Formats: sequence, structure tokens, C-alpha cells
Amino acid sequence: MELEAAVAIAEGLKLLGAGLAMTGAIGAGAGVGIVVGGAVQGIARNPDAAGTITGNMILGVALAEAVAIYALVVALILIFVA
Repeated sequence: MELEAAVAIAEGLKLLGAGLAMTGAIGAGAGVGIVVGGAVQGIARNPDAAGTITGNMILGVALAEAVAIYALVVALILIFVA
């Protein structure tokens, strides 16, 4: 019985760690919102620079989403490998 309880606790802690790893997605979501909001304000102030601003915004969104993807990979490793 003690061995089964220890295995259940270890499995639960592994899943808890995976959930905590996904908190990195919160920062990515906030970062994307800030980047897009700044881009919209910039385009509203200077419509002629819309192409440059949009290109830089897409790059910023991609970099912010990379953090969320890394958090997802860590969570999946914790669930299926560890």
C-alpha cells in the first residue's frame, strides 16, 4: 500500500510541475497583447509607417510565442518522459 501511495504522489507532483511549467504562457500572452497594442497605437499615429510597424510586430509576436512553446515542451517532457 505504501508503494502505491508513493507512486500516486509522484505522479501527482509530476503533473503539478507540468502545470506550473505552463505558467510561462501567461507571460507570453501578456507580451503579445502589449506588442500588438503598441503596434496599433503606432499605426494610428503614423499610418505611413504601417508596413514597418507590422513587420516588427510580427517578429515581436513570434519571439513572445516562442517562450510559450518552450513552456509547452517542458510541460510535455515532464508528463511523458520524466
